[in-house]
Amino acid sequence: MAADSNGPAKPSPLVLLSKILPEETIQQWMDMNPPPLELKQDAAMCEEAKSWLAFAKEIDKGGDWKNKLQSLNNHLLKRSVVCGSGITISPVDMAVFLAVRDAVVKNVIPTQAEYPNVVRWFDYVQGEGKVSSLFVPVPVKKSNFEPQDYSDVSVKKAPKVVEKVATIECVPATDSLSVGKEDTKHSKVLESKEQEPKAGASSKEEKKGKKEKAATPKIEEKKADEGVSISALDIRVGLIVKVWKHPSADALFVEEIDLGEGSVRQVVSGLARYLKEEDLLNRKVVLIANVKPGKLRDVMSSGLVLCASNSDHSSVEPLIVPDGAVVGEKITFAGYEGKPEEVLNPKKKQLEKIFPDLCTDDSGLAIYKGVSFMTSAGPCRSTLLNAIVR
Repeated sequence: MAADSNGPAKPSPLVLLSKILPEETIQQWMDMNPPPLELKQDAAMCEEAKSWLAFAKEIDKGGDWKNKLQSLNNHLLKRSVVCGSGITISPVDMAVFLAVRDAVVKNVIPTQAEYPNVVRWFDYVQGEGKVSSLFVPVPVKKSNFEPQDYSDVSVKKAPKVVEKVATIECVPATDSLSVGKEDTKHSKVLESKEQEPKAGASSKEEKKGKKEKAATPKIEEKKADEGVSISALDIRVGLIVKVWKHPSADALFVEEIDLGEGSVRQVVSGLARYLKEEDLLNRKVVLIANVKPGKLRDVMSSGLVLCASNSDHSSVEPLIVPDGAVVGEKITFAGYEGKPEEVLNPKKKQLEKIFPDLCTDDSGLAIYKGVSFMTSAGPCRSTLLNAIVR
């Protein structure tokens, strides 16, 4: 800020920016000739960048920092960064950060009563490598969090109605119809006996023949199911090392997940309505790693975090991985040792065929057709009993 009641003068934002970015990069962003690759030749984004660079220069010239911070706060209401539609910290964000840093540190951080969006963005930008090399990060007050004790799975139970619905979810459809079929067969046999009392032996043979014929479709169905078993999925133990709110969707989180590959996977999940960022940070999760990567509200996602939920989705939590499980290890299912597909083909609808058989049992174990999700340290589970797993 310029010399005023808020403190002494300091170098302009662009002078400070030259200490962390090359001069040619700064000049390209100032001139927009040619536009930086980050702006994708988008005229509206170029104009937005120019506007906020002008903001960064002008804020130094006047003492009305409150109104200027309020306009920045309003701009960041549904955004993660000042410039652009994603989550990448651009030179524009760095310039605005350097312009408002003194005002935020002296007047906003101590109470954090105003400008919550500015504080969130400020904390995000100050952790960027180049910025943190210029300034020591300022501590920002985090919300209090008491970690949940997962040691006793009997503490938290899904409503009784969920138990019935979820149980049906895990039972093959043919079983649910078996009572009706037997009743029909029984009534036909009685009808036959009334019409031909001496044909008892013939009725038994007929019934036996029907059973043998009924067995044939079940065998064929089983063979068909072998091509879409859980073995097609590459399910591994992951560790969430970073998590933040999706820039344009309040219900979504964006996570960076370590799978022991030497780099992290970016995954978007719909957990923001059920958990805080602190609930997920440094937590081990069960991840389907071979789903086809795609964008969710303009943010790339390369995996699927498996969670348990009750039928109305009022309670949702990631499956609990045993403490001793190794990051990156494959989760196994006894009797299903096939090789997973490299990338799932959405046209084959494997997930849609496999998901109905994923659930938790009455002790909270995560299962597929009665077989546990197993790691080297034991089975995965949930505090939600007889719940859906997706």
